Amino acid sequence: MSVFGAHEIIQFAVKIEENGEEFYRQAAGKFSAQAVKDTFLILANEEIQHRNVFTQMLAAVENYEPPESFAGEYSQYLRSYANEHIFTSQKSARLKAMPMKNAKEAIDFAIEMELDSIHYYTEAKTLIPPAQKATVDKIIEQERQHYLKLTQIKATIYISMLENLDWFGHYSFRSDGSK
Repeated sequence: MSVFGAHEIIQFAVKIEENGEEFYRQAAGKFSAQAVKDTFLILANEEIQHRNVFTQMLAAVENYEPPESFAGEYSQYLRSYANEHIFTSQKSARLKAMPMKNAKEAIDFAIEMELDSIHYYTEAKTLIPPAQKATVDKIIEQERQHYLKLTQIKATIYISMLENLDWFGHYSFRSDGSK
């Protein structure tokens, strides 16, 4: 039985992207290195692009209204899940309080959020009419692209860190004092 429509899922997607943009802008403000700031600002701008894609999808999707036992029942589950698990205000607060030592920690946190988004949409897809599943698949693909970008950035950071370690795992320095 279909409980939700793609319309509601896309509305949640728009909110998730707004929260994601806020997260990345906050992360950009936590680091002084320009390359790190720029990376997070690029990710924030991509969240805006994702939100715009989802807003366009929203205009093209019918508003599905399933029968309910009480008003708002059909969206309560997905709303609760989104509020508890994906780019939530609590997780944003966690980011603000988090004493991130490096960009890798922020990237790890972002990867966690993107995976939560993918899981949310995958779960939501089981609750919508079959005719609307392709729309949700497009959302999942957008989130997977962000996840892949983040894992590539993380690998680049990790490789850079390894290149600066000596045999004992300490950062090595060049004769001019730089890493």
